[in-house]
Amino acid sequence: MLDLMPSLAGWLPAASGQRCAVATVVGTSGSVPRPMGTSMMVSESGDVLGSLSGGCVEGAVVEAALEALRDGGTRLELFGYSSADAFAVGLTCGGQLEVHIEPMEALGVPNFGELLQRQAPESPLALIRRVDRNGSGAVVIPEPSTFKAAESAALAALLGLDGPQHGPQKGADPGATGRALEAAAAQLEPLLRGGRTGLVRLAPAGGCLTATPVRGDHPEGADILRPEPVTLLVESRLPPPRMLVVGANDFGAALVPAAKLLGYSVTLVDARPAFAAQPRFETADDVVADWPHRYLAAEAAAGRIDPRTVICVLTHDPKFDIPLLEQALALDIAFVGAMGSRRSHRQRVDELLTLGVAPEHLGRLHSPIGLDLGAVTPAEVAVSITAELIAASRGVPTCAPLRDGAGPIHHLIADTFTADTSTATSTEKHRTPWT
Repeated sequence: MLDLMPSLAGWLPAASGQRCAVATVVGTSGSVPRPMGTSMMVSESGDVLGSLSGGCVEGAVVEAALEALRDGGTRLELFGYSSADAFAVGLTCGGQLEVHIEPMEALGVPNFGELLQRQAPESPLALIRRVDRNGSGAVVIPEPSTFKAAESAALAALLGLDGPQHGPQKGADPGATGRALEAAAAQLEPLLRGGRTGLVRLAPAGGCLTATPVRGDHPEGADILRPEPVTLLVESRLPPPRMLVVGANDFGAALVPAAKLLGYSVTLVDARPAFAAQPRFETADDVVADWPHRYLAAEAAAGRIDPRTVICVLTHDPKFDIPLLEQALALDIAFVGAMGSRRSHRQRVDELLTLGVAPEHLGRLHSPIGLDLGAVTPAEVAVSITAELIAASRGVPTCAPLRDGAGPIHHLIADTFTADTSTATSTEKHRTPWT
């Protein structure tokens, strides 16, 4: 839902107080137009804000949303490709979307629409929503980077547990709530602190019982009660990740706007004030005239360098590059790359080894920076560098034309966690670089 925030304040149905339903992509497979977490809002008069598929399934989603507004219930709808019926609702790209639909009031957050509209677009914010068949509701988290799941009474209520500050219910295991919240924290907090969107499935001891049709020893069509996981959709938004572009030259001038298109907060750094002061660098969020390694050390000491930070060294000058890379490779950051020829790279590695940089740290250095696209001009080199940033953030080791590949064109990143009291799966899709 956070993707709708920039447009929500100007959407007339919300401003006029109409009842609305929200439809959100909570599962995908194959090739799909939009990632998990994408939302669309439908007002009681049929107005629409946002899009889930670029037009393939929107009509059916609107009908389901209007039904949800009429009966107050929630729905999970599956949309996929249908080759048998040219007029069937489906995705022509061949993938599948699972869409969760519920009225806004079912989220259980007072004045939820107004709360979202009041949030500044750049402010940190997270939303945890219950999207399984057995529950509903949401928790709004103003500071996702510091949220402690095990201490949250609101999260406990969302999971159907006693709050951490209350005693257990009569007959309940006194430690069950704590164990369940700890298991939730292990999956939720990495997503929240990384500013990512993901799906978390939790199966606490005892689980949620749901009627499930079974075959085999049971009569045809018989239902039995089986535990079904609690499913949470996590959306977390943090301030933009930082990129340090080192080098006030033609390549830096091309990379700054390209990096801003990817959502980075860009700082241009150069030790030469006359070069850094050129008007062509004014699109950067900040321009710093200082020795790059000295500036990086000060920023790291002040806590302004984090695991999402990217450093692109374009100076191609050892007196700037070597001391900077020595420091950068010792930091916990997302990406370090440096421009130069293969010969320059070999010399750079030898000097860093002489300075005592560990070989495993050198393995993190992307040098020469960029993908091999045949880039020549500064603008083309900027495309090459940003392409490598995207590939590195997705964990794609090699890149080839889409026409030469097979299978889904969108990559899936998944992590599975298991604890004594629960099994949880966190699935992230179409992740924005380090955001």
